[in-house]
Amino acid sequence: MQSVKSFLNSSVNGVLGVVNPAPSVDNLVTQLDSESIPVTSNPCRECPDPCDEDEYRHEEWPSQMLIDYTSDMLGSVKPYFRQVVISTGKSDWEREVTEARGTLAAHLNDLSISGRKSSNSNGPKTPGVFNSDSATRLSILNGSHRTTSEDASKQTILVFPDYKMITEIDSTRKGAETLATGYLDSELRKAGSDQPQIGTKSWIIPYQAVILLCSHKRRDNKCGIAAPVLKRSLTNELESAGWEIHDQVEDPECLDDTAIEDIPGTAAEREAAIEERLKKLCDPSVETKRALILFCSHIGGHKFAGNVIIYTPHGSGVWYGRVSSHQSHAVMKTITEGKIYPALLRGGVNITRSKGKTLLDW
Repeated sequence: MQSVKSFLNSSVNGVLGVVNPAPSVDNLVTQLDSESIPVTSNPCRECPDPCDEDEYRHEEWPSQMLIDYTSDMLGSVKPYFRQVVISTGKSDWEREVTEARGTLAAHLNDLSISGRKSSNSNGPKTPGVFNSDSATRLSILNGSHRTTSEDASKQTILVFPDYKMITEIDSTRKGAETLATGYLDSELRKAGSDQPQIGTKSWIIPYQAVILLCSHKRRDNKCGIAAPVLKRSLTNELESAGWEIHDQVEDPECLDDTAIEDIPGTAAEREAAIEERLKKLCDPSVETKRALILFCSHIGGHKFAGNVIIYTPHGSGVWYGRVSSHQSHAVMKTITEGKIYPALLRGGVNITRSKGKTLLDW
């Protein structure tokens, strides 16, 4: 007899699929490949050693998880020119983080920061896939990482696709203005403003990959259930591949690198130095690769839980949906081999490459 969960899933997904059916994987591969997006045709439900023994079984979703497996999720990402992730030390937040009065997220939102859309019309045509310079929206998220500051009122901000973090930002309107004028203005590149921002510093994020998992339970319970499961399974997969996993941002003051503000030279020379640091971070000779896995607030598409964003030092961001522990191996392969699994793709920023190159190529 068909279970209630199975019946509800098939009924809901059947209606959604009629309205907006998902294309076949073969069609997706052809479509993405035609736009020079590096894809793999391997099946997404990839498990290296399928096994029925209890100790090796993947964690399954509970009966209340009704996931949309039928409708088209490619294109369910709203383009943005930058995305910020604000330290909170939490894994769940108010339903609308940008409307929580007195928070840095709300102060940033009130500033209505927007990008300057590029006049270049040669960007990708696939829905949900975009170049950051073609977008005008600032995406504002809360993250589970704690501030690296000794002062709890000063936050540590991750900025993508720049792949940098900014420390000592006040959780006030003034702090939001400092962040906007010194680091987020659309005219600014990775080095930020050439006018010193008193008390703040910015750094290259010291990881080979950053993985964001939507855990926003108050927005949708599915994400609150999915994120911890995915964190465990992704940690196991990456550690099995020899990676070191962190769930808190390492204090940049304890690292060997200097702050971006302390890089000497002209604006062009500083940008070149930052590029070299990012390339060095990805050098194959790096003995131990490290990934940062964080929970984050709502990123849209909760009906496609689990929702995952993968950022790399190359300035790329891959958005996956419908990720369960079964697909953790595929996510790991995306990180380690630089190819996208089309069946999981919701969208992405700066993910086109020259023919034959992967996301790990510059």
